[in-house]
Amino acid sequence: MQSFSNLVTTFENRFSTLSSFPLQPATLYDPCNYFLGIGGKRVRPVVCLMACELFADITDDAWRAAAAVELFHNFTLVHDDIMDKAPLRRGQQTLHQKYGLTSGILCGDVMCIYAYDQLAHIKKALPQVMQVFNKTAIEVCEGQQIDMDFELRNDVSIEEYLQMITLKTSVLLAASLKMGAITGGALGDNANKLYEFGKNMGIAFQLQDDYLDAFGDTDKLGKQNGGDILANKKTYLLLKAKEHATPEQKQLMENLLMQDDAHKVAKMLALFVTTGADEACRTATKYYSDLAFSCLEEVAVPSARKAPLRELATYLLHRDK
Repeated sequence: MQSFSNLVTTFENRFSTLSSFPLQPATLYDPCNYFLGIGGKRVRPVVCLMACELFADITDDAWRAAAAVELFHNFTLVHDDIMDKAPLRRGQQTLHQKYGLTSGILCGDVMCIYAYDQLAHIKKALPQVMQVFNKTAIEVCEGQQIDMDFELRNDVSIEEYLQMITLKTSVLLAASLKMGAITGGALGDNANKLYEFGKNMGIAFQLQDDYLDAFGDTDKLGKQNGGDILANKKTYLLLKAKEHATPEQKQLMENLLMQDDAHKVAKMLALFVTTGADEACRTATKYYSDLAFSCLEEVAVPSARKAPLRELATYLLHRDK
């Protein structure tokens, strides 16, 4: 079994070949290369490879599935940035900011199509892989739409929020693991157990992200706390604070949500603490984290083979930035 860091390096080398675009029209493909060149953690494609390696040597089918996952993920990022009107991605100009809105739309589209082209090269179990991928692609779009709908609502529940982050964030991680397991010839319920592992890990990761945005170490984050608060995002912290707040605290929160300045951050953070939302978020993160590890333990392969996945999950779920 290979470590995550080793597989990242190998994947980067293979991905640059698998995902190579034509030279022309340059106005379409240069922006695609720019965006993919910004980089990223490559967690989704690499866990796809790691899941395959639980059951067999990494196959060409697994490399294709991993490339498809990464291309699809970047397609969603390009279009998310357009919808969010985001100027930066990983410290660099977003694609639409650098090349224009039309390029952003078309480049996202073509990356999605190239993802399907990668899947078309899979030789074994293609129908099963395609079923997982298509279901996930639809769910990611549904999650994005629900997230946008939340911006117009003031009655979002915790259950709805968890469903949204499951669709928008978690299912692609879960699908990456399941697709990798399928390409590795996983038997029985092992592929489904890995899916549940990824889904619960993704939920825990997003809940931790909510917490770190509010209470993370500013030196390690590289930014001040409270970006979600300034954007009035309906995070787990805000929804849980509203759920536990007194009438007076609810009114104060509503007043703060109407403000458009940085002074509201400290006051909202204080409300997260006094309502117990901060502890509730940490408790929920641990619940989904424990559930994820429990699912991984149920995968019927020797424990030693699962060590790299376990180590990666531990790192992701105990980060402080």
